[in-house]
Amino acid sequence: MTAPDDRVRCAWAVDTDGSRLYRDYHDLEWGRPLHGRDELYERLCLEAFQSGLSWITILRKRDAFRAAFAGFDPEAVARYTERDVARLLEDASIVRNRAKIEASVSNARALLELSDTDLDTLLWSFAPPPRPSRLATVNDVPAVTPESTAMAKELKRRGFKFVGPTTAYALMQATGMVDDHVAACWVPITA
Repeated sequence: MTAPDDRVRCAWAVDTDGSRLYRDYHDLEWGRPLHGRDELYERLCLEAFQSGLSWITILRKRDAFRAAFAGFDPEAVARYTERDVARLLEDASIVRNRAKIEASVSNARALLELSDTDLDTLLWSFAPPPRPSRLATVNDVPAVTPESTAMAKELKRRGFKFVGPTTAYALMQATGMVDDHVAACWVPITA
């Protein structure tokens, strides 16, 4: 889709409210390789919170999520108690879903219990080889792949929660493990 700046973007990257949140996220973050424990933990949490909701909802609340979850510092979040969960359930600036909040806390603990690897290495080990070319349209983009299914299974085995194959694939897209920008999109291929 051609935007007012004459750049062709993936069809989903349209801001209907003039905010440029989708556009900036698409242009600057989505599909770009992301590494780092805390950065990947944040994305894992946000993708879980997005489940069943529009991504724009999460983008609008992203700063509030960062404040509510101690900047997504796993050590800090792992110490959250039931009192913290109750506090977060009262926080209208984030998505107030008990299962998702508890999963974020539980996932911080699971992350800290990784002994044979680190989160970055673990997640990126499921990245498939780059496609020979970009997909033509968003309709060609899968919701689940064998790699995302394997990632979800391994994360669950290691105690992570709220990480099914669809959420795992969304994480792979968001962090550049796969390039799902469409063929006509202006964003450069990062391989």
